[in-house]
Amino acid sequence: MQPCVFSIQSLLWVSSCCCWRLFELNMYSPPVDLSFKNLSNVAGALAELPRSLLRPLTTNSKGKYLSCSLRLSNNSLTDLVGLQYTINHFFAQPSKLGWLDLSFNKIVCIEPVLCELKELRVLYLHGNSIWNLSEVDKLRELQHLHTITLHGNLIETSKGYRNYVISVLPQLKTMDFSGVTRDERVMADIWRSHGTKKTPRSLSVSAE
Repeated sequence: MQPCVFSIQSLLWVSSCCCWRLFELNMYSPPVDLSFKNLSNVAGALAELPRSLLRPLTTNSKGKYLSCSLRLSNNSLTDLVGLQYTINHFFAQPSKLGWLDLSFNKIVCIEPVLCELKELRVLYLHGNSIWNLSEVDKLRELQHLHTITLHGNLIETSKGYRNYVISVLPQLKTMDFSGVTRDERVMADIWRSHGTKKTPRSLSVSAE
């Protein structure tokens, strides 16, 4: 019987597949739920314990959560200062965060820290106070982002709101809990060609 010999490339491929499988499993694990904690700033979450869920969270040997999802909804956050530190504090694999719920806060702009979350797939921002539609442009860097919510912000009343967002984020599959249709992609292509070269004033709404 001949010994089984694996090439370095084969071992790297197997390792990569195992890591991706672990990421997928963690994506469907319960979120670290810090909603309804009356937080006025993200750093305040460090003193809190995640809410208990029907499906319990699991941790590694260091007590970090084996999850890729974070819920910070229904608080009073106005900015995201300290978000990356908080993610590092709670998660075993902070760079793998793929699902983030910031809905029903008081956020007024999309901060650069969100664009540092390179594996982000799902982002909930509905029910906030974002008033300038061009803020969405900052999310172009998130190549894996396929689901977003922005309804309930002032930008929802902007002319061409949905077309604009889909044109800026053409990889979206779902927006505001509604699937992106083929016709909307066609319209977004047209909008991208003619309407987003310069963001018109109508795309921002006075915050006053």
